[in-house]
Amino acid sequence: MTATVTRPEISVRQPEKFFVNGSWIRPFSGTQVEVIDCATEQPVLRFAAATAGDMSAAIQAARDAFDRGPWPSLPVAERADYLRRIAAGIDARASDLSAVWSMQSGVLHAVARDYNAFSADVFNSYAALAGTFGWEERHQPTAGGSSGYLVREPVGVVGAIVPWNGPLSLIAHKVAPALLAGCTIVLKSSPEAPAEAWIMAEIAEEAGLPPGVLNVIMADRDVSEMLVTDARVDKISFTGSSAAGRRIGALLGGRMGRMTLELGGKSAAVVLDDAEVTTVAADVAANICFLTGQVCAALTRVVVPRHMHDAVSEALSTALAAVRIGDPFDQGVAMGPLAGARQRARVEGYLEQGLAEGATLVSGGRRPPDLDRGFFIEPTIFGHVDSSLAIAQEEIFGPVLTVIPYDTEDDAVRIANGTPFGLNASVFTPDVDRAYRVARRLRSGTVGHNATRMDFGIAFGGMKQSGVGREGGREGLLAYTEAKTVILDGERSGD
Repeated sequence: MTATVTRPEISVRQPEKFFVNGSWIRPFSGTQVEVIDCATEQPVLRFAAATAGDMSAAIQAARDAFDRGPWPSLPVAERADYLRRIAAGIDARASDLSAVWSMQSGVLHAVARDYNAFSADVFNSYAALAGTFGWEERHQPTAGGSSGYLVREPVGVVGAIVPWNGPLSLIAHKVAPALLAGCTIVLKSSPEAPAEAWIMAEIAEEAGLPPGVLNVIMADRDVSEMLVTDARVDKISFTGSSAAGRRIGALLGGRMGRMTLELGGKSAAVVLDDAEVTTVAADVAANICFLTGQVCAALTRVVVPRHMHDAVSEALSTALAAVRIGDPFDQGVAMGPLAGARQRARVEGYLEQGLAEGATLVSGGRRPPDLDRGFFIEPTIFGHVDSSLAIAQEEIFGPVLTVIPYDTEDDAVRIANGTPFGLNASVFTPDVDRAYRVARRLRSGTVGHNATRMDFGIAFGGMKQSGVGREGGREGLLAYTEAKTVILDGERSGD
């Protein structure tokens, strides 16, 4: 039975409206989507859902703000000041932002509070980058002319599409660099978790962002596709499934639209034969419980030497047996629910498939018997998994680990690289040189050492079907610019 836990009050001021062209406007229709608390299965808020007319209006507002507004031509230092104001606004709304993330997606409330500061830091770090980024570089022409310049200009109107699992962080990594570069934005939230986008609109309004620079809307897949196909939108920045990413890429390719796609993963923890079993178990078990495994970069495949298989499986099982599952607002809980009924059904489908294909169920594999409400599932370990099985190849997006044995180091690399994905990985060994050598052989956008690592301050993104481009740091800012070469027949004054 789910215990009663006190929840904080949430303030979302106008969920029945969209934020377009600097104002809160009523939608073309009265269609709304109900947001469900994933721990109680009770409705929380209702948000307006966009029709084609709403989406077109948001796109036009962003187009006008880019083509005729002051934003792209403002000095970059002034744009950076707006980013700092938005960062302060995120800090000021910490209570609302942490509460809605836990209710919509199931993340522990204590964790959500810490991540608010991280998202504010994204805006501050991009503001700091304004003064050091190479907006204009002088070059000596190689094919005529006296002086040459490589300048970086805003890519234009950006459609930023964020998923339900970590909306605020993903909004920050799209909106902050796009704003700094001088772009205007249509931010499209998911129907499952729209609250963070609405709060971001409120923050942008309070920061005094010029009309049309940031427009916020929520839509399901059919209306969302308008954002991708509309020629008024210059670039799409999308985070979500690889299947949706392939569709977006195909549509954008037809009109040469720019794109950044941060997609799915099936990331490997490559355990070498000198690794400490306790180190492996502690990190992998803890991270599969973060956001109930609903993380694209989670290390869900544990690739182990055959002689270490049972020891690693047992250590993981022991670590996960101690995990208390329950309401994410309960301070004594270590893992919350999945984000919704559809997500739990997806995970349960993979659990059934794993058993049907002959994998060994080490632990977990069911709904917790003491929780009769909420979208809960036990953290699950499958052992003796063949790397060709669906549970070892496809992204489950839940707290499910597959332990895959190997015989040689080359075999381990082959297994780690043997999926359509290439987002994240880690190498477990006390030998730093060995870790680096193996890391360089892994087809993965990030490779950590002895821990689950992601660093948006450097760059984050994937290879293969895990995406196109990078988010975070200087690489993330480059993605919102177009390079232009200017060659002059003379020297500029002041150069």
